[in-house]
Amino acid sequence: MIKIENVKKSFGELEVLKEISLTINDGEIYGIIGRSGAGKSTLLRCINGLEDYNGGTITVDDQLVNVKDKKSIKEIRRNMGMIFQGFNLLERLTVYENVALPLRFWGLKTNTPEAKEKILNLIRLVGLEEKANAKPRELSGGQKQRVAIARSLVLDPQYLLCDEATSALDPEITKEILSIIQRINKKLGLTVVIVTHQMEVVKQVCERVAYLSNGQMLVEGKPEEVFIKPAEQEIKSFLKEDSTKLPEEGVNVQVFFNGKGSSATEPVISKMARELEVDFNIIWGKLEDFRHNVYGSLVMNIAEKDKDAILTYLTDKNVDWEVIS
Repeated sequence: MIKIENVKKSFGELEVLKEISLTINDGEIYGIIGRSGAGKSTLLRCINGLEDYNGGTITVDDQLVNVKDKKSIKEIRRNMGMIFQGFNLLERLTVYENVALPLRFWGLKTNTPEAKEKILNLIRLVGLEEKANAKPRELSGGQKQRVAIARSLVLDPQYLLCDEATSALDPEITKEILSIIQRINKKLGLTVVIVTHQMEVVKQVCERVAYLSNGQMLVEGKPEEVFIKPAEQEIKSFLKEDSTKLPEEGVNVQVFFNGKGSSATEPVISKMARELEVDFNIIWGKLEDFRHNVYGSLVMNIAEKDKDAILTYLTDKNVDWEVIS
């Protein structure tokens, strides 16, 4: 378990983290999201001791992260695999040798049968068994990131920290990398912390998410709870939902498909139109896949005279809604 309590961090006069508090449970995939400059990567680097922090505490499995305690911080870092946006592979080494590199760094043998088997198993785990003897220049961006993932696992860590690990990849390759991370999470039981500004990353794999804004944690929860019906203007702006111009005439109603009551796959709105014999305009709508569950919302403009009947119908069908302006 990673426990962060009232953590503060400054670079000179600039406050980067302002009393951040959150808990990352064992075995979960946790996302830290926000705009550039929100403090996401700094927080991640504080977790593994690459950056010191000025106030509060960070504990990993009840062990205090303290960069001044060289022995303790060395143990914590060894138990944390790290994946960066840049792949950081050594061009002169093969895939096999790049994966083996942390073993050499820690003074461990790489030529024993056990070490060779471990390295090859990790290369197989990320689907690169045919590239074990290839050099980085022979690999695509997605393949290089797979090598980086395998390398991060060679010391048998309990935690995998990902700092914008898919930002340099195209959408399809991003999905592949995230699928690998999910598989690793399930197969090896690792706790995964993902720093990202990509909504697709959060939607596909994260079980919980913290949204950071100007060094503060604005909100925390399940991604579908945080992003389908956000109360915070900052998040609405991040999702660009506040840019939609709404009609000034009539009543604008936003309907949420959030797994409570009627499913997003049921034709609630079309049934409502038929049963109530009402007309309305759909202003915008979206359905999104959060870890294979469909969530979403739509905004419709209805006549004032139909308001009570429509809202009563939606309530009776257990559909979440709100009137917006």
